[in-house]
Amino acid sequence: MRTNHEIDYKIYGEEMQYVEVELDPGETAIAESGSFMMMDDGIQMETIFGDGARPQTGFFGKLMSAGKRILTGESLFMTAFSNVGQGKKRVSFASPYPGKIIPLDLMDMGGKLICQKDAFLCAAKGVSVGIEFQRKLGTGLFGGEGFIMQKLEGDGMAFVHAGGHVFERILQPGELLRVDTGCIVAYTQTIDYDIQFVGGIKNTLFGGEGLFFATLRGPGKVWIQTLPISRLAGRILQYGGPGGRKEEGSILGGLGNVLDGDGW
Repeated sequence: MRTNHEIDYKIYGEEMQYVEVELDPGETAIAESGSFMMMDDGIQMETIFGDGARPQTGFFGKLMSAGKRILTGESLFMTAFSNVGQGKKRVSFASPYPGKIIPLDLMDMGGKLICQKDAFLCAAKGVSVGIEFQRKLGTGLFGGEGFIMQKLEGDGMAFVHAGGHVFERILQPGELLRVDTGCIVAYTQTIDYDIQFVGGIKNTLFGGEGLFFATLRGPGKVWIQTLPISRLAGRILQYGGPGGRKEEGSILGGLGNVLDGDGW
């Protein structure tokens, strides 16, 4: 039996998607601030500390619970959308940049899913949105995007967003997959996550791909995105600014700018 609210949904669009959540009377969906698009009359919107999944006693307890979200780059607050009218009502949430919305039933994931810190979009009330620290030393020192991640816990529906094309990969026991840390959208709790040094002096100086990548070892399921928002933002800054060059990330790009008189 589910303890979280049981919601129906439909996803619209191709590259700029939105999810329409259908709420029965008394049902509630929670969402990140800024993801709301539209809602029917009869839905009440309320700003709450954190996700409201675990009642906290006193203002300080609520503040500490919600404050953990700052570490993942999110707001202290979330928004709850409740059907206080008669009959079914709909509320819709839009993706923040081109990509795909992934529906995830946490009951099928063993009650917990780990995702990239900016991936969560919305969920049924009762789903807890917290933080997941990678405890291994190498991950903490060098993981970058993969060190602090979000964890979604509960038995309801949750929706995460990813950039570009998204696909899922099922890893068998012991099977290893090496991935750019920013390309990981989410993975199940049975996956062993770590950070590995790329190695090689040429790769380090001229590769342009970073010094480390994530290693994911099965069993479990992984969701991968082709266009993480950090990569998209980096490309826009690189080509939009003065003296932008194609040799991104490599030492030759910087030297080329100097030789052209463009500076660093």
